[in-house]
This record gives sequence, C-alpha cells and structure tokens, in this order.
Amino acid sequence: MDAHAHHHTDADHGNADHGNAGHDHHAHMVADYRRRFFVSLVVTIPILLLSPMIQGWLGIGEALAFPGDRWVLLALSAFVYGYGGWPFLTGLVRELRDRRPGMMTLVALAITVAFAYSAAVVFGLEGKLFFWETATLVDLMLAGHWIEMRSVMSASRALEELAALMPKEAHRITERGETEDVPVTDLRPGDRVRIRANEQIPADGRIVEGRSSLNESLLTGESKPVEKGEGDEVIAGAINGAGTLVVEVEKTGEDSYLNQVIRLVREAQQSKSRTQHLADRAAFYLTLIALASGAITFGVWLTVRPEDLTFAIERAVTVMVITCPHALGLAVPLVVAVSTSLGARRGLLIRNRAAFERARHLDTMVFDKTGTLTEGRFGVTDIRTFGDADEDELLRLAAAVEQHSEHPIAAGIVHSAEERGLDLPDTTDFASRTGEGVEATVDGHRIRVLSPGAVERAGLRLPDHDADALSEQGKTVVYVVRDDTPIGALALADVIRDASKEAVQMLHDLGIDVVMLTGDDERVARYVAREIGVDRVLAEILPDEKADQIKQLQQEGRVVAMTGDGVNDAPALATADVGIAIGAGTDVAVETADIVLVESDPRDAVDIIRLSKATYRKMVQNLWYAAGYNIVAIPLAAGVLFWAGIILSPAVGAVLMSLSTVVVAINARLLSVG
Repeated sequence: MDAHAHHHTDADHGNADHGNAGHDHHAHMVADYRRRFFVSLVVTIPILLLSPMIQGWLGIGEALAFPGDRWVLLALSAFVYGYGGWPFLTGLVRELRDRRPGMMTLVALAITVAFAYSAAVVFGLEGKLFFWETATLVDLMLAGHWIEMRSVMSASRALEELAALMPKEAHRITERGETEDVPVTDLRPGDRVRIRANEQIPADGRIVEGRSSLNESLLTGESKPVEKGEGDEVIAGAINGAGTLVVEVEKTGEDSYLNQVIRLVREAQQSKSRTQHLADRAAFYLTLIALASGAITFGVWLTVRPEDLTFAIERAVTVMVITCPHALGLAVPLVVAVSTSLGARRGLLIRNRAAFERARHLDTMVFDKTGTLTEGRFGVTDIRTFGDADEDELLRLAAAVEQHSEHPIAAGIVHSAEERGLDLPDTTDFASRTGEGVEATVDGHRIRVLSPGAVERAGLRLPDHDADALSEQGKTVVYVVRDDTPIGALALADVIRDASKEAVQMLHDLGIDVVMLTGDDERVARYVAREIGVDRVLAEILPDEKADQIKQLQQEGRVVAMTGDGVNDAPALATADVGIAIGAGTDVAVETADIVLVESDPRDAVDIIRLSKATYRKMVQNLWYAAGYNIVAIPLAAGVLFWAGIILSPAVGAVLMSLSTVVVAINARLLSVG
C-alpha cells in the first residue's frame, strides 16, 4: 500500500467525528481516483498515437504526423501530468513535509522529470520524447490506487451505529402523573420516565417503581437477563423484559454510559498506530536510488563526454524514468485486491489493511464469550429428574408452559425441546410472575417452572440432588413442579458454539495463546473455558475496562487480536492490534472492527492469520519481481555497457517494464490461503 492511500485511510479511521462525514470523504476519494483514471486514460490514447517512439513501433509515423503535432502532444501530456498526476504531486509535498518520502515522491519525481525533459525537447533541446511514459505511468498508478482504495474502503461508522442503538423518544411522567412522549435529548437528571415491556431504557438512571428482567447483553456482556427492582441502576440501551418500570434519570448526553463507550471507541481509533507499508519502504529506497543514479549517471557522462551535454541529460532522465517501475505501483494493490476478494469468499471482510497485515504477528487471541464463543442464547445443558419422571417428559412439560413466555430462559427450554423433537401439549390458565416463574395447566395437572428462590418461598421440599453443583458452574437452574410435587430440575447456560473448541485447538497449533474476556459471571466463564480449552480467563470485566485489559496484554509485549460482537466490545476491538467482529453481532462491533467474520464462526479467526501470512509472502515476492526489473534496467540505462555498444533505450526499458508488470499481475492471482 502506498503512503497516500494509507494517509487517508488512517486519518479517516481515527477522525474525531467519525461517522458519515468520514465515510463520505473516503467514498469521495475512491470516486476521485476513478474519475481521474478514466479521464487520463482517454487522453492517453492520442498521446500514444502521436508519440514518435510508438509510431515507430507500429510503423504508422507518416500516417499520423502533421504540422504542430508535437505541440498538441505537449498540451495533452500537460493535461495528464496536471490532472491525472495531481494526487501524486500533492502527495510528494505532503511526504517531503513529513520527511517520509515514499511511493508518491517516487511517482511524482518520475513523471515530473519525464514531462519536463520532454517539454524541453519540444522547445528545442535535443533528445527523445517521454510523454507516453509520463501518461502511462500516471494511468497505471491511478489504477493501482483506485483498486487499492476501493478494496480497503474501511471508514468506520461505529459511533453513528452506537448512537443509533438509543431510542429516540421517552415516556416522561409529568408533575400531574400523566405521560408525555418527548425526545430523549430533552431528558434531564431528575426526570422520571416510564418504560413499558420490551422497550429500551432511554437514559441511565435508577428504578423507583416496578420490577423486571433487563437484557443488557449487548452493553455489558452479561449473557442472562438481569432481574432488577426498586433502587437498582439501569443503563441506556438495555432492553426491558415483561414488567413496566418507572426510572429516575441520573445521566444524560455526554455523561451517559453509552456515550462513555463512544468516547472510548473514538480515543482508541485515534490512537491506532500508523503502519509503514512494504511498498512505501521500497519506494523510499527507490527514490534515493533514482536520485543518486540520475545524479551519478549525469556526472559520469559529463566527465567522460564533456562535449555532449544532451547525451548526459538523456542518460540521467532515462535512468530516473526507468527507476519508477510500473510494476511497483501495482505489486501491492493487486495482492490487496486478490486477498480482499479471497477473504470475502471465505467469509472474512477486511476493512483495515494495516491491522490485517499485523495479524501475521499475532501471539494472543482474545475472545469475548457471549455471542462469540457461545451462541448468545440459552439452552438446556443438564436435566435432573426426581422420582419416576423421565428426562423427555420433564422437558416436554416445562416447554409446554414456557412456550407462552417471552423470557430468554423460556425460549431456551422450548428450543431444547424442539431439538429433541418433542411434541408440546396444549395448556390453559397460563400465568407469569416476574422473578418467580410461570405456571399453566397441562394434561389436567398444574405445572409450574420456578426459580430456586420461588421454590423456597413456596415451602416445597426438594429431594437430594446436585442442582447446587450446577449453580456453582454459573448455570441457571429452574425447577419443574407438578401440582405441589417437584419432579425435576433443568440447568440452562449460554450454548457453546460447536466450532469454539476446534478454533481454540487450531490457534494453539499456531502457537497462539487464547484468552477469554467477558463481563459475565466468573463461574459461567470458567465453565465455558474448561469446555473449550481456553488458556486464561478474565471475567466480570466491566465494558469500560475491557480496553484496559487489552492494553495490559499489549504492555506485556503481546500482539493482540480481540474478537467480539457487542457494544461492550467496541472499545476493546478498537484498542487491539487487530479487531475482529463476529458478523451476527451488533452493527457497532462490526463497524468498529478491522475484520468481520460473516459466518460468526470463531475458526475463521484462524483463517485471518493464515491469509495475512500468505498475503505478506506474496507482497514480498511481487516487490522483488518489481524491483528486480530495476536491478537489470538501471545499470543498462546508465550506460555501464556503453563501451560494448550496449545501451538500454527507452523502448527496451518499456518492454522490460511491461514484462515485470505482467509477472506481478500473474503472481498476485496465485495467492491462496493453503
């Protein structure tokens, strides 16, 4: 990748008002390169046809020659140089100002020398015209930049997506006790708002009336709904369960939890280090070589043949023009385009090339738990029967009652029953009691599915069982009661993805440590870690602390990737050396990440590392093929074999240039993950 594309990508990626403005700016850049390429390409056609060297190759010199054709050629070339070459000329100024000469400097130097020398020839200096070299070099460089920028268009909309999670209106309670709908932006600390079932909390605050279960998984990583009542704090963006709540607003605007997350994401994105790319380094050295070779060539020939100033100038110009191989401008962008396409076919969407290239150095992979290593939904993991009930009967009765509830635990029980192919009987008299459980009449019996606390409060006697041990693992245990007799217990937990254990093993095979970073209960986290073989568990980590945990790992000298799917993961994703989002997660995580896994399969994280390594190898190969052209061309263009009657003409240099470009293009197409 070149300095120019990287300059814009990183600048946009860390923009303080990251959102549509940054995205639109990046889209504008892509459109600008595309427009300049096609306009310059059209103007290049008559330049080629009017160039004496091209006419000689095609044998059409007499047919196209006309009085003043060189002046027309000069005018057309001046347009391509000024219009098509503008990004490179401005890039040269920027790179020299930053004291980081790279691809822009090399391209601008080559087209300026070729154009200025050719213009001098038109005005009377003896020599050959390099206008066609100027035009084709501009065209190919524009094409390379366009290909690259289009394939890596990664301006983030994370902050906009975060803000979009917030409800737009709130039900504010007036002094007279009436409810009025107002924009969330009008809420002030001390206001009271009513949140109905399944609505989002509009602002951070404290419950003053009501009781309900809140789904905070996207915000905190807590996998199961959290029961909350009077006096408990609530976070803006959390989803209310079945109960109605009255909340007193405590924080709004910049002070709110969600806005704190937004700030953390912005800061992490702005602090992303700027990576020096391979092509930039190659261009830096080639710039030095071009200047040194041109100066040495001119000096030597002026010393050897002081009477022939024109020959010395022509040799120096030929060297400097040839030093900028067209292949170098395409060496990396072509690999970028192929690897981006290959990644997309494998379900890996690469959004930040710098981070993707860092993936080959990874030694630590950090996974969020809920929704990443697990499916983010409840499922029945254990069934304990009391008396003569069997497992299927117990699950069938529980699911029959729970099918009328919208609680996530209910959905887990019903889903597990469906997975076993159980037919659910009809029920009557369904009732739900918040914090207690549900009940209904099934086959003439009163069936209740109760929490441990509800069983205790009801005075029901439980036989000896190991449900307490299941609770110690962080699993949610509910009891099934027929009439007034407990007939069994169901343990539920976040369902572990089938691919998680295999992904961890594959990472271990690559010598990469696996860390689980979650806001969930430590018992739950350790249970999941044992099941899949994770090396290290960091549990009960608050969302605003996740980025700090990533920084601590980095301070240990580790190169860290973070894989997650929730709002709570966004700052950590932005802080990590490589941020990987599970595609089924929130738009926030996806927009903050450097790479998105479309299939939500943690094994794809391993493919990222493999593709990164294969891509780097291919880039190095291409740069050697592109630079190899110079190893042969520069000495010959300088005239080291002039004494033997061998000197590289611009025509032969063009053939070598074309050959190296073809080799680079073919080699890029051969990229594979293996």
